[in-house]
Amino acid sequence: MRRCTVPLDRVFLVLIAAFPAGPWGTNCYVAATGPGTECVVIDPGKDAASGVAEIVREQRLKPVAVLLTHGHVDHMWSVTPVSKTYDATAWIHPSDRHLLADPLAGISPESAQMLLGMPPGTYDFVEPDDVRELSDEASIDLAGMSFRIDHAPGHTEGSVTFRTPYPDHAEVSDVLFSGDLLFAGSIGRTDLPGGDHATMLQSLTTKVLPLADDIVVLPGHGEQTSIGRERATNPFLQDLITT
Repeated sequence: MRRCTVPLDRVFLVLIAAFPAGPWGTNCYVAATGPGTECVVIDPGKDAASGVAEIVREQRLKPVAVLLTHGHVDHMWSVTPVSKTYDATAWIHPSDRHLLADPLAGISPESAQMLLGMPPGTYDFVEPDDVRELSDEASIDLAGMSFRIDHAPGHTEGSVTFRTPYPDHAEVSDVLFSGDLLFAGSIGRTDLPGGDHATMLQSLTTKVLPLADDIVVLPGHGEQTSIGRERATNPFLQDLITT
């Protein structure tokens, strides 16, 4: 298990723990204002439940919400067990909500067979008991933190990002949980059901490029980065800037 390297020199004004879960190495995040408080779980994928439990136990946390950046199975496999264990509310954009009960609709049958190792129908998925829907440019207050939601389709129709202020730190204004919209040096794929490359480029143009350089980006896969770094080095963003 690893911790994000977002500077934490203010004695847990914000605590963010992260670990890659499952065969796809999907980053699962646990965010809180400090030890012994309520927390939010973001994108609990396959095999993430035990990692969440370890962080919750170590930091004496109480999960109250599970936020999903999108409905792909590698990001939401454990949403129902995590939500049920802690009586937490699950949040997802309405355009991806159908994937909670049928996540294989977001990938091809061939990919399902290859990735899951078993034929469709072997795994049963159900919605959590308490599901609420996210809307574009809304803010939700959870566990003592405020999250700005931006609908950023392209990877899936219901992809969103979550942005929360990082208080009292001169070098970091916000933390952005980007899901599979933006990675260090790359962007999300658009060749799966519900994906669209032109829509992805529009989301990057309207939802990413206007952001401040000092925002730390915590992506769905791979290492953390920043808006400034990606603006300067990410070839996909550079193409958008120069066109």
